Amino acid sequence: MADYVRNDFRAYPLRFCLEVMVWGISLGCSLTYAFMVPDLPFVKLYIAYITGCLIMSWCAYTRGSFGILGNYLIISVIDSIGLTRMLLQ
Repeated sequence: MADYVRNDFRAYPLRFCLEVMVWGISLGCSLTYAFMVPDLPFVKLYIAYITGCLIMSWCAYTRGSFGILGNYLIISVIDSIGLTRMLLQ
């Protein structure tokens, strides 16, 4: 496992660091949801989540992973539409 992590970092350090950062964003959002229900800072969490999805889209693109790229792009689009609709109401 350690070799896998080292090799991944050496192959593309920026992508590795961004993926770790998005991992932290995802965990932070999940923990905030879990511990702050029902008084969530929902808009801030939604923006953080969408940002993480967009970053992961780029990471998937640089890896050449069409499936992950498609998944994160469509989630970004759907959630951006949802956030926009929520803010406009």
